[in-house]
Amino acid sequence: MKPQGWDEFLKQIAQDYELHGKLKEIFLVRFAYENWRKSDKEIWELAEAASHETYKKQMTEVYKYFSQDKPNGCPELEISSKGPGKFQILREWFRDIKYVEWRQTATTNIESVHLTLPTLNDSIVYIQRPPIETDCFQEIHKPGALLRIKAPEKTGKTTLLKKILSYGDNSNFHTVYLNLQVAESAMFVTLDKFLRWFCANITRELRLKPELDEYWDEELFGSLVSCQTYFQSYLLEQLGKPLILGIDNLHRVFEYPEIAKDFLPMLRYWHEEAKNIEIWQNLRLVLANSTEAYIQLDVNQSPFNVGRQVRLFGFNLEQIMQFAQQYGIKENETIQNFAKSLIELVDGHPYLVKLAFDAMTQSNLTSEQILRDAATQGGIYAAYLLHHWENLQKQPDLVIAMQKVIETPTGIHLEPILAYKLEGMGLVTIRSDLVKPSCELYRRYFSDQFRVKK
Repeated sequence: MKPQGWDEFLKQIAQDYELHGKLKEIFLVRFAYENWRKSDKEIWELAEAASHETYKKQMTEVYKYFSQDKPNGCPELEISSKGPGKFQILREWFRDIKYVEWRQTATTNIESVHLTLPTLNDSIVYIQRPPIETDCFQEIHKPGALLRIKAPEKTGKTTLLKKILSYGDNSNFHTVYLNLQVAESAMFVTLDKFLRWFCANITRELRLKPELDEYWDEELFGSLVSCQTYFQSYLLEQLGKPLILGIDNLHRVFEYPEIAKDFLPMLRYWHEEAKNIEIWQNLRLVLANSTEAYIQLDVNQSPFNVGRQVRLFGFNLEQIMQFAQQYGIKENETIQNFAKSLIELVDGHPYLVKLAFDAMTQSNLTSEQILRDAATQGGIYAAYLLHHWENLQKQPDLVIAMQKVIETPTGIHLEPILAYKLEGMGLVTIRSDLVKPSCELYRRYFSDQFRVKK
């Protein structure tokens, strides 16, 4: 189980050891409890490093702050040593030594922050979007709650999900973060294998002993009943207090219709069981996905029309100005005009706004340079746009669909699966069945790409 107050502890460590900027971001992501078992490849993408090599260099710099030759450094951390063991050494030192010290000496009563919202200074990549956060925090206190967060990639859905889990952690709930994106394709071969993976990983995150074989009998009861029995009779009975289960990238299961058609109704059924069986009231589900389910589900079995839906959109002018303040940028007419231009260009997309202010403060680019070169190969969005272009190339049907969208700026009807896949990538918006480019940046960039391709 996640140590209570772990996120706050990491922020205090970053402050005490004077970690700032990108190194602080990398540090907070790498040592977040839910990321302990993740590979470096997963982490550098989560930390939004420019490349794997850049991430490794940044981690080397992070380790220097805690080396044995530094004041209050980790006695066992030698920077000159080779191999991947530095993370484990430092993680265990934080957990077994520094965290214990922090808990003993902290003057802030953890209970007093139960209803405290994350502040703007918590993370330079997160801006509150009231009343979303407050509504979510209130919702998970309801027995059997189900929250649905829908947003394109890199617009803040994972961050919001983790904010909810962090709040739940401070509210004395059990919390589990489960990212379906990290599941190997082999786990989706059969429903039974997937459900066993699902239960085993949740059990591990709760630091309980796996007892699947004691409650599971696919042949006699079936996989769905076995899964429900395991949750109800083992996990929920063991915990004794509410469990917030955050399932990120739920859309991954859409790629496996035979599994999705049973798994998704099961989540809906668990939510509704809270009305009939008291112990199911202790399960609070938070589902995060980038697109709608493009498989056919009975309206009475879908988890996407019950509970509370949360949709995330781009930053508005006020939120972008708050973002600028985090970078130490003073508000003036030039910055306000730049913020308005970013809304027009990228529709306030949080990650693209972040890249713009990174360029302004770290690379000393002017707002004119950023906007002028935005859609070009020499612009600040070049790597990000190329990533999307390469992903499209892997699926020729998406290339054709995106070209149709670009050539019809007023909106076009697309086959639902293609439309939802493009929406999940964040490239399009769907309004009244009409598909349009989600922002001006994509329209310009893809127009140029398709023109060159011809």
